[in-house]
Amino acid sequence: MTMKNRYANRSKISEAKFRELLRLFSLNLEATQIAELSGLNRNTVNRFLKAIRIRLAEFCEQQSPFSGEIEVDESFFGARRIKGKRGRGAYGKTIVFGVFKRNGKVYTEIVPDCSKATLQAIIRGKVEPESIIYSDGWRGYNGLVDVGYGKHLRVDHGRNEFARGKTHINGIEGFWGFAKSRLTRFRGMNSATFYLHLKECEFRFNFRDQDLYKMMLKIIRQNPLF
Repeated sequence: MTMKNRYANRSKISEAKFRELLRLFSLNLEATQIAELSGLNRNTVNRFLKAIRIRLAEFCEQQSPFSGEIEVDESFFGARRIKGKRGRGAYGKTIVFGVFKRNGKVYTEIVPDCSKATLQAIIRGKVEPESIIYSDGWRGYNGLVDVGYGKHLRVDHGRNEFARGKTHINGIEGFWGFAKSRLTRFRGMNSATFYLHLKECEFRFNFRDQDLYKMMLKIIRQNPLF
């Protein structure tokens, strides 16, 4: 039997029960805990959580380009690095590139490599040219001035330099720590699942000072699940 539910078309659970599920999800509870507290079947909970994460990912992807003081960096998620391997090869890891507006939001994207072409394409699509860009010394960031970013400042991590006045990437590195801490709960994720969990981290980080439950209700009301 399909119940009327403004947040989930063709839903087999009531709107009140969906709101309860969403409220528990907003509190950062895991699927097992949500199922236990809501009385819903674990498979039903998993289905709804995946659909909710899809909506959150879509919302994050639609955010406007960044401007102002911007930090850029890449990070590696997954298995430990292989001993003896140097450079920025992933070696089985998932590479994520991030753009962070100081005192603002972060945007993340899974990338195939850390090449200049890959990183510059994302920066040019997400960062306004008049911005001040801060990065480390990785060669993938070479040439940003040549493509219109006149203010590009760098720290040299290779020489143990992590901050020089306002020149640092501590903000985006703070997000990497936040994301990795959360994602340790979810082991053995495939790439599609990892993307949704990564975007959930992005959403929770960007709106950490707001009522996530009310925000998600509004997002899903505008674009119902299923």
